[in-house]
Amino acid sequence: MSSPKKNTFYGAAAFLTMTTILVKVIGAIYKIPLTALLPDEAYGDFNAAYNIYTVFLTISTAGLPVALSKTVSECNALGLHNQKERVFRVALAAFLVMGTLSFLCMSVFSPIVAKYVLQNEKAVFAVLALSPAVLCTCCSAFRGYAQGHLNMVPTGVSQVIEALCKMVLGLALAMLILNSAIQPEDTRDRLAAAGALVGVSIGAILSLVYLIFNHIRTKRREHVQATDTPDGSGTILVKLLKLAIPISLASSTLSIVNLIDTGLVQSQLQSVFAAMGDGLTGVSNSVMDIFPKAEVLFRENFAAWQAEVLVDPDTKLNPVLDSARSLYGIYSKTMSVYNLPFNLMVPFTACIVPGVSACIARRDRLGARRTTESALRISALVAMPCGFGLLALGGPIIELLTVNNVDTSIAGPLLSILGIASIFVCIQVVATSILQANSIVSLPIITMVIGGVSKVIVSYVLVGNPRIMIYGAPIGTLTCFVVVSVLNLIIIKRMVPHPPRYHLAFIKPTVAAAIMGAAVWAVHGLLTKVFSGSFLMDAVAAAGAILVGVVVYAVLVVLLRVLSKEDLEMMPKGDKIAKLLHIQ
Repeated sequence: MSSPKKNTFYGAAAFLTMTTILVKVIGAIYKIPLTALLPDEAYGDFNAAYNIYTVFLTISTAGLPVALSKTVSECNALGLHNQKERVFRVALAAFLVMGTLSFLCMSVFSPIVAKYVLQNEKAVFAVLALSPAVLCTCCSAFRGYAQGHLNMVPTGVSQVIEALCKMVLGLALAMLILNSAIQPEDTRDRLAAAGALVGVSIGAILSLVYLIFNHIRTKRREHVQATDTPDGSGTILVKLLKLAIPISLASSTLSIVNLIDTGLVQSQLQSVFAAMGDGLTGVSNSVMDIFPKAEVLFRENFAAWQAEVLVDPDTKLNPVLDSARSLYGIYSKTMSVYNLPFNLMVPFTACIVPGVSACIARRDRLGARRTTESALRISALVAMPCGFGLLALGGPIIELLTVNNVDTSIAGPLLSILGIASIFVCIQVVATSILQANSIVSLPIITMVIGGVSKVIVSYVLVGNPRIMIYGAPIGTLTCFVVVSVLNLIIIKRMVPHPPRYHLAFIKPTVAAAIMGAAVWAVHGLLTKVFSGSFLMDAVAAAGAILVGVVVYAVLVVLLRVLSKEDLEMMPKGDKIAKLLHIQ
C-alpha cells in the first residue's frame, strides 16, 4: 500500500513544480513588456500598488492554506469526514473575513493608503484596481482543501488562469489606454498602470470561479457515510491559527519590509527634490553621482508644471512628486529583471525540505550534509552567473528589455547593484529552506527582521543623500540580503549536525561566474565599437555578449568540475551526464 501513496505524492509535487515554473515564465512575459510600455512614473505607481497588494495577499493566504491542507490530510487519514467538512467551512469563513477587510482597505481607504502608506497619492487608481483581487483570497481555501487530498491540479490550474489573465488582459488594457485620447497625459499614464492591474483582478475572479466549480463537481462525486462528531468552530479556528500564524509571519516579514521601504524611498526622494538647488552644484563627480541627472529631471517637471498652471490653476502636476515617481519608476523597472534569478529558485527550494528531511528521518546525517551541500552548490551555480551577468551588463540588459524606454544612465547602475543582491537573495532562500528542513523555523524570521531593519536604515540614510538618492534603494536591498544570508549560513554552521562545507559549495561557482562576468564586459565593450549607432545594433552587441557569457560559463563549469557526481545523481539522467563529462 505504500508504493501508490509515494507515487501519488511525487506525481502531485511534479505537477505543481511544472505549473509553478509556467506561472513564473508567464509573469516574466507580463512584467518585462510592461516596463517598455509604461512611462517611469506610471510603472512606479504600478509597483507601489503591487507591493501593498502583496502584503495583504501574503498575510491572508501564506499560512492558512498550509494549515488547512495539513488538517484536511489528517482528517482523511483518520476517516473524520464531518470534521474535515467543518474545518473547510471555518477556513473559508476566515478567508472571507480577511479578504473583505483587505478589500475595504484597498477600496474605501485607497486615497489614505496611497497618500500616507505609499507616499504617492497618484497611485490611488492602481490601488483601486487591485482591490477586487484581495477580495478573492478565499480561493486559497479551495486550494488548501484540494492539497489536503494530494490533489494539486486545482491549485496549478487556477494559478495558470490568474497568470494568463494578468498577462493577456493586463497588457491589452494598458496598451488600449495608452493609445486612447484620454487627457491629460499624466492621467492617461496612471490609468494605464491601473489597467495593467485590472488584469490581475480579473484573473483572480476567474480563478475563484474555476475553483468553486471544481469543488462542487468534486463534492458531487463523493459518497461518504460519516458518523464522526466534529469539533466546535471556535476550537477548529484556534487550531488552524496556531499552525497558520508562524508561517504567515515568516512569509510576510519581507513583504512588510518592502512596503515600508516603498513609502520611505518615496518620502526621502520627495524631501531631496523639495530642497533641490539649496547650495548644491550640478557637477558630476562619478557615475554614481546622480544629482546632476536628478536636477535636470526636476527642472523639466518644474517647467512643465509652470506651463500647465497658467492654463489650469488646479493642475494635478506636481514637480516634486512627479520627479520622485519617475526615479522610483526607473528603480521598479530594474526590479522586474532582478527578481528573475529568485523565481528560478522557487521550484528548486520546494525539493530541499523533503530531500533533507528524508535523510534526517533515516538518521543519515552524512546524506543530509551531501544533499544540503549539493543544494547550496547548485543554487550558487544558477545565481552566480545571473548576478555577475547583471553586474557586467546592467545598462545594456535593461535597455534591451525596455526597448530603450528608460534612462539607462540611471537604470544601468541600479541593475548592476541589484545583480549582486540577487546572488544573496538566492542564497538566503535556499539557506532558509535548509533551516526549515532541520526544524529550525523561528530563527529565519528573526534574521529576516534584522535584515529588514538594516535595509530600512541604509535606504533612509542613502536615499536622503542628494548625491545618491535612488541608488540608495538597491544598496539597502543588497545590505538586507547580505545580512540575512550570512546570519542564516552561520546558524546552519552552528546548529545543523554535519553542516555543509561552504568552500566546496561556493568557491568554484564564484570563480567561474567572475571570469564569465569579466569576459562578458570585455566582449560587450568590443562589440559596441563594431555595432553601434542604433537600438538594433546595441541589441546585437548585448545579445552577442550574453551568448559569449553562456558559452564561457558552460566551459568553465566543466573544466573546473563545479558539479560533483552527487549533484548530477540528483538530476534526471544524471548518471549518464556524469559519465559523459568523466566526473567521478
